[in-house]
Amino acid sequence: MTIEVGHVAPDFELPASNAESVKLSDYRGKHVVLFFYPRDMTLGCTIEACDFRDRYESFNDVDTVILGISPDPIERHHKFIKKHNLPFLLLADEDHKVAELYHVWKLKKTFGKEYMGLERSTFVIDKEGKVAQEWRKVRVKGHVEEALTYIKEQLS
Repeated sequence: MTIEVGHVAPDFELPASNAESVKLSDYRGKHVVLFFYPRDMTLGCTIEACDFRDRYESFNDVDTVILGISPDPIERHHKFIKKHNLPFLLLADEDHKVAELYHVWKLKKTFGKEYMGLERSTFVIDKEGKVAQEWRKVRVKGHVEEALTYIKEQLS
């Protein structure tokens, strides 16, 4: 299955930072920003998470839930949330099955070394559970504002 704008987003269930299990389908009736990020506590991921934190109320105002997904375990998510006062759930995709489902688990290369890892990507899921927009290979600067503007202009 490929992810296509206009089609139903693949449902999944993952452990969440609130000690519950979360399904994407739990959020039908609300918009969802699903952002995949490589790793808690790294510079780019911290900037992105804090940008979502700083715009949290603005997303809430347009009936949008923010969910962050990384391969990190829940314990690491708890530290990340506490250190940066993140108001949204982080989901643990330790076996990267959801990342694979969304085609964001990719071959990466750093300093000539190849490895499998998560490609920073964001998906906006509409109230009916369809993929409304996607961004792949996200550049952090300005991205959160771009996602918020898209929801305000296209979905609200």
